[in-house]
Formats: sequence, structure tokens, C-alpha cells
Amino acid sequence: MSSNTSVSFQVARMELWPGAWTVLLLLLLLLLLLLPTLCVCSPSATYFFKMAFYNGWILFLAVLAIPVCAVRGRNVENMKILRLMLLHIKYLYGIRVEVRGAHHFPPSQPYVVVSNHQSSLDLLGMMEVLPGRCVPIAKRELLWAGSAGLACWLAGVIFIDRKRTGDAISVMSEVAQTLLAQDVRVWVFPEGTRNHSGSMLPFKRGAFHLAVQAQVPIVPIVMSSYQDFYCKKERRFTSGRCQVRVLPPVPTEGLTPDDVPELADKVRHSMLTVFREISTDGRGGGDYLKKPGGLAEARL
Repeated sequence: MSSNTSVSFQVARMELWPGAWTVLLLLLLLLLLLLPTLCVCSPSATYFFKMAFYNGWILFLAVLAIPVCAVRGRNVENMKILRLMLLHIKYLYGIRVEVRGAHHFPPSQPYVVVSNHQSSLDLLGMMEVLPGRCVPIAKRELLWAGSAGLACWLAGVIFIDRKRTGDAISVMSEVAQTLLAQDVRVWVFPEGTRNHSGSMLPFKRGAFHLAVQAQVPIVPIVMSSYQDFYCKKERRFTSGRCQVRVLPPVPTEGLTPDDVPELADKVRHSMLTVFREISTDGRGGGDYLKKPGGLAEARL
């Protein structure tokens, strides 16, 4: 191939690049123009777009938080930074979070918070009411969730492998010591997994064993049903209101491991009663009771 031919080929190839970028830019602009129309015409498209943005925005905020948190290293005080950065998300989605009973938090002692678990949107209610020096106990898989996992680790989030019972028990034992030694509070979702049914699953007993072992109170927190503005099964995500109710602390002084089953049932019953109340008072989640099976689910 002659040098003239080679130069011509390279020039032609270079001339193609601006065209390729132009096409890509046009496609992106077309997508941006079609997206609002698609969201208006299809609630499912709105749902997927909102969830994608929700998760993507959290990952982005975690990237911003990491260097700030890294100054302290792994420290429970870094949770304040994450909370501050996440509080605005409810406004982006038009979700009004109402907190009642915050005065029930013990002012100056360790305790275990237990809360119902409906979806990843629980993060909004949690950040609204999260007390000082309180960190969640999360499944170990979250540790590998990119920037969010690293930010959570820096904020002192406690990770457990639920598939390995021995390791989970060992971690809980260490947490019990940390509660007392470092004046830390922990937040646990005793259902163990997200529950989209509009009710409350049976409680696992790890959080209650933890509280009894450390002899610290349990503070139940109930978030009203999201069913009037969010439903994964129906691919529906609109604006709405959620009520977060902090219940009076439940003491564990003098209790033993033998008392844990009764303690867990007692706390779940009180939480379920409040869940039904605040999910049907017109201030969060009441519509699901009007659907077939909704009331039955609530009475499980």
C-alpha cells in the first residue's frame, strides 16, 4: 500500500469519527425527548426510571461521601454524613415523611432498634428518624455494592452473612459488647428480607437475642405501608405520604435467652397493631386494604 493510500485511509477514518459522535448525540437527545412521553404513557416506564435513578443517585452520593468519611476512617459518626446527604431524596420523589413518637428514643444509652422492612425506600424513613450513633445491621452482600458498600463500611454499618449461622451469631456477640463499650445503637430489620405484601413477616430472633444479651432496651419503629404510592408488583411509583411511628422502648433487663421467643412475639404484635392503624388512617398506605386480599394480608 502506497503512502498516499495509507494517508487517505487514515484521513477517511478520522472523518468518520465526528459522524459517529453526532449519531450518538442525536440518539441521546432522542432518548431524552422520548423519556417524558414514555413516562406519561407508561406507568411501568415511570417505575423503572424512578428506581434506576434512585439507585444510581445513591451510588453517586456515596462517591461524594467516601472521601469525606475516609478522613475519620471507619467510624459510626460518619453515619451523620450519609444521613445529611440522603435526606433530600424524599423531595425528589414527592414523598412526605411524617415522624411521630421520636421522644421515645432513650436519651443516653445503647439500644436496639427494630423496624419493618418493605423495600429499598425504607432508607428514606430511616434517614428521617435515625438517632445519633446508630448504625444498621445489613446483609454482607451490600458490602460489595460498589461505592455504596464502601460508604456503608466507613459509616460503621455492621455486615453479617445470614447464610452462615455460626458467623452471624459470632458477629451478634461482638455487637453486644460494642453496644455497651462504645455507646452504639443498632438498627435491625427482624423480618430478614423485604416484604412487599403490605403486611409484616414473622420476625427472626437475632435482634432480640442481641438486646437480651446486652440487657439494653428494644425500640420498635413502624413505617406505614407504601401501597398507596409504591408497588413493585404493579410497577407503580408515584408521590405520597409515609408515617414513621417510634414506639415506647421495651426493657430487657432480667430477661434470659428463654424469654426471647415471647419477647419477639410481643414486639411484633405491638408493631403490627400500629402498622394497621397508621396504614389505614388516610396518611399512608390505606389503599391496599381496598384491594382483593389486602385485608387478609394485614391480618396475618
